[in-house]
Amino acid sequence: MPTDYIPFRETNYFSDFICDYLDQKPELRSLYNRFPTIENFQAQFLEKSKTFNNKGRSVLVDVLKKQYSNLEISELTHQQIESLQNEKTFTITTGHQLNLFTGPLYFLYKIISTINLTTQLKETYPEYNFVPFYWMASEDHDFEEINYFNFRGKKIHWNSEQTGAVGHFNTDGLEAVKEVISAEFGLGKNAEQLKEWFKEAYLNHDNLASATRYLANQLFGKYGLVILDSDHKDLKSLFIPNMQKELIEQTAFQNVSDTNAILENLGLKVQVNPREINLFYIKEGLRERIVELDGEFSVLDSDIRWTKSELLKHLTDYPERFSPNVIMRPLYQEVILPNLCYVGGGGEMIYWLQLKSNFEDQGVTFPMLLLRNSALIKSKKQANKLEKLAIANKDLFLDRNTFINKKVRKISNIDIDFSEQIKSLKRQFEDLHQLAEQTDKSFLGAVKAQEIKQIKGLKHLEKRLLKAQKLRLKDQIERCTDLQEQLFPGKSLQERNTNFSELYLEYGDSLIPELLKNLSPLAGEFTILKF
Repeated sequence: MPTDYIPFRETNYFSDFICDYLDQKPELRSLYNRFPTIENFQAQFLEKSKTFNNKGRSVLVDVLKKQYSNLEISELTHQQIESLQNEKTFTITTGHQLNLFTGPLYFLYKIISTINLTTQLKETYPEYNFVPFYWMASEDHDFEEINYFNFRGKKIHWNSEQTGAVGHFNTDGLEAVKEVISAEFGLGKNAEQLKEWFKEAYLNHDNLASATRYLANQLFGKYGLVILDSDHKDLKSLFIPNMQKELIEQTAFQNVSDTNAILENLGLKVQVNPREINLFYIKEGLRERIVELDGEFSVLDSDIRWTKSELLKHLTDYPERFSPNVIMRPLYQEVILPNLCYVGGGGEMIYWLQLKSNFEDQGVTFPMLLLRNSALIKSKKQANKLEKLAIANKDLFLDRNTFINKKVRKISNIDIDFSEQIKSLKRQFEDLHQLAEQTDKSFLGAVKAQEIKQIKGLKHLEKRLLKAQKLRLKDQIERCTDLQEQLFPGKSLQERNTNFSELYLEYGDSLIPELLKNLSPLAGEFTILKF
C-alpha cells in the first residue's frame, strides 16, 4: 500500500500547542514526564513498577473476567487478561466515548496505534508484557456528542430521552436506527456484516456499555485488545484515597489552575478548567457535580446533602456512586492500571498536559503521552484522479479558497501571480521615499499613500483576473474541489467525520489489517494511504 507522510504542523489541522509538544519545545518540558520514544519506555516502566500498587492487579483481572463473561473472546485476549497478574505486565491505553457504531473513523486509529505500540514494545523489551487497553468512557453524560454517526454525508441519529451516565443507557429505540442503516448500507457481503454487527451490538445487549464492548471486541479482539468499563465498585474502591483527597483538600483546582496560568502566559489555549471539586455523583438517570459550601457537601440540582463525615462514610460504602470528571479521570486510570502511556487525539493530549502537577500531588506516576496516528485514506480511483489533475497530497490540506487559487494559477495559460510586480513596485517606491527624504520630507506621506494605492490596485486586478480564470476553468476546478470534498468531507479531516462503515463497505475484512500494517505509532507524522 503506497504511503506518504506530512508533518502535523504542515496540515494546518493541528493546534500550535500540540505541534509544539511534538517538536519538544523546551517551554513545555515541565508539563510531561517523558517524551514517547522507544528508548524512554524502559525508564517509564521502571518508575511505574515502584509506584503502582500491584495488589490491584487481581481486582482488575477479576473485574475484566466478569465484564467479559458473556462475550466470546480470542485466545490472545484471554492471555492478555491473565498476564495482568504478572508484575512485568504493563498496559498501553487509549480511551474514547461510546459513540454510536464507533462514531468518527479516528476511533479505529486510536486503537490501532495502541495495539501497534504494544507490538513494538514487545519486540524491544521481550522480557516484559504489554497489553493494549481500550478505556470506555461509560460515565460520560454528554449524549448529544455520541448519539449519531455520519454516513455518506448523512447523520444517522439515535433519539432517546434518557439522562445520566451514557454507559447505563438501555438500547431502546435502536431498532429504528437499524432499519435506517439497513437501507443505507445496501446489499452485499460487507453490508450484511455491518448490519449483523449493529444488530448483535445494539439489539442483543441491554445497555450502551455492553453494546460498545461487543462491537470493539468484534473489530479488535483477535489482536488482543482488552476493553475496560471502569464504572465498577471494585475498581473505584482502589481509588477511594485519591477521591478523599480531592473532596477534602481540593488540591486539583489549585494545581491545574497554576498550570493553566503558565500555558496562558505562553499564549497557548487551555483545553479544560478545573472545578473546586472534580467529582460527580452518579446514580441511575443522574450524574451531577458534587459541590461544597460552608462545610456542607451536596449534589448540584438535587436534594442530596452530607456533612464531611457523612460524605466520607458514603464514599467508603458506595464508591461506585462517585464519578471522576475530565480532570480526575486520567488519575483514576493511572491508579487502577499498570499503565505506561496514554494514546489520544490532539485535544486529549492538551488536557493531559495540564494535569502533571496534580499527579505529583497525588503521588501517582504521570504516563507518557502519545499523539495517535492520523491518516487520510484515498481509493485507487481517487488517487488516479488526483494524479491526472496534478494535485499533490499537501495541496489537499489547503483551505478551499487557497486550494482553488493555487490550482487556477497552475493550470492557467496566463501568469496570474503578481507578487513579482508588487516587489518591483515596492523597490521603485523605495527610491521615491529616498528622493522625498532628500528634497522635501513633507512629500513622504503622499509617496506612501500612492504606494499603498498602487499595490492595492495590483492586488485588485490580480483578484479580478483570477475570478475570470475560475469561470473559464470552471469544469476543471469543480473536478478538483469535488475530490477535495470527498477526502475532506465538510471541510474537515476525513477521520473526524467519516464512519468506518463507509470504508468497510469497500474494503471489507482487509481494512483493519491494512491499517495495522501501515500505521506506525511513533512516526510522528500524518499518514496518507492509498488502498
